[in-house]
Amino acid sequence: MNARQVYLLCVALALAALGLFAYKHLVLGFPLQPDAEVEAWDIEVGIRFLSRGEPVKVSLFLPRKNDVYSVVEEHFVSGGYGLTTQIEEEHRVATWAAREASGRQSLYYRATIHPSPNAELANTAKRPPKPSKPGFEGASRAAADALLADIYGRSADAETLVRELIRRLAGLARRGQAIRLLLGDDPSVSRKADVAARVLALAGIPARPVHGIRLQQLARDAPILQWLEVYHDGAWHAYDLETSERRIAKEYFSWWRGTGSLVSMIGGIELSTKVAVTLNKESALLAATAHERAARPALFEFSPLVLPIASQAVYHVFLVVPMGVLILVVMRNLIGVRTFGTFMPVLMALAFRETRLFSGILLFCLLVGAGLSVRFYLERLRLLVVPRLAAVLIAVVHLMFLLDLLNHKFGLQPGLSVTLFPMVIMTMTIERLCVVWEERGPNEAFKQALGSLLVASLAYVAMNLDYLHHLFFVFPELILMILATIILLGRYSGYRLLELRRFKVLAAANA
Repeated sequence: MNARQVYLLCVALALAALGLFAYKHLVLGFPLQPDAEVEAWDIEVGIRFLSRGEPVKVSLFLPRKNDVYSVVEEHFVSGGYGLTTQIEEEHRVATWAAREASGRQSLYYRATIHPSPNAELANTAKRPPKPSKPGFEGASRAAADALLADIYGRSADAETLVRELIRRLAGLARRGQAIRLLLGDDPSVSRKADVAARVLALAGIPARPVHGIRLQQLARDAPILQWLEVYHDGAWHAYDLETSERRIAKEYFSWWRGTGSLVSMIGGIELSTKVAVTLNKESALLAATAHERAARPALFEFSPLVLPIASQAVYHVFLVVPMGVLILVVMRNLIGVRTFGTFMPVLMALAFRETRLFSGILLFCLLVGAGLSVRFYLERLRLLVVPRLAAVLIAVVHLMFLLDLLNHKFGLQPGLSVTLFPMVIMTMTIERLCVVWEERGPNEAFKQALGSLLVASLAYVAMNLDYLHHLFFVFPELILMILATIILLGRYSGYRLLELRRFKVLAAANA
């Protein structure tokens, strides 16, 4: 494979990693900080009424996901009632039903909503919707046409037209005969919203009445508000029906659209509804997870967050191993540090996570020192290679056992984790150290041992950072970036940093 193919492969890996990373952070809202928090609103609807022993049916409009907020959790409290949820036209409706109920009745609905991570993007990405049919006939149609012609000449664009229309309907400007005819005897806010949406439909501007609540902390009896949403300039905009000013979308939660009441009932009397709102702080990761599970269940099935908690704990450690491997490659190929093999320093770093760094280094030195003494003694017996390795392995097992007993007797808990050092790896390390000692002398053997401890210590520091644990667990695609970096380092054939002094003359000549 030539250099161009290597570079193309690395670029493809990097682009794939960065693309998935950006999508999960910017679109799905997964946080970069492990302790990041987001606002979570708890909304509770309490329904109380009096039943007289007749069949009862209570319907409640349920909130739906919109461009600003997502409903991530719902609970119903309805003892003795059957519960069904369904979609009717554009609404989600919960229906409680009972064949017979008597006395005071209480039903509850509770929902948790989170801000959508891509609220602004979602607002501007929609295709222009089609305006609904105005539904005016006869004198109402003539009045609507006259009102539209009047305000059209007093506006410059869609926004000023909407504001002028709302001002007329709210009585902030001169009310003519046409407005009095359209509003009739019901100049309520709901009626004004309906009339405004229908008049704008005559002008070809999509609009819809919206019912919702204002999100404020510790609101025990939040009123149901109405406003008007109008589509222009490529996005939906909310307008206050009393002042004609734009509403800040994040301060209001749109519950349902169109006409109708929040709760409707058949078979009971003295209906009362109370809506309570509470602000909580939740983990941004939990919020993003709940949003992904609700919005993209198929994609969520391929996330590490779907694994059992025990498996997640394992992968929190396992997914940072590539960072330790990257440090090993840099230290060996760029710096020139000599180590025992490729994987031994990384395995040592994993063991140091349990023993802690200084305790792990001490235990490692004790094991290797004692094992090396046993290995030199077996050398005098002139054993074959395989029996000699087996004897060293048995000696390592006994040494680990004795260390555990001593540490337990003296209450040194870090020693109990020494068994994380793989026995076979320890055996091969002792054998490799002995071979290097015999072939290249004790200086080279100590250099490789110290190099292994140095790389393991650096890998331990990196692999023990909570921030990296969070990044690689939430964004495992970042491992592709490490893979691309290691592939590029694999093409490096220049001088290592520790070799510059040794080959100073040759390096100067080549320069």
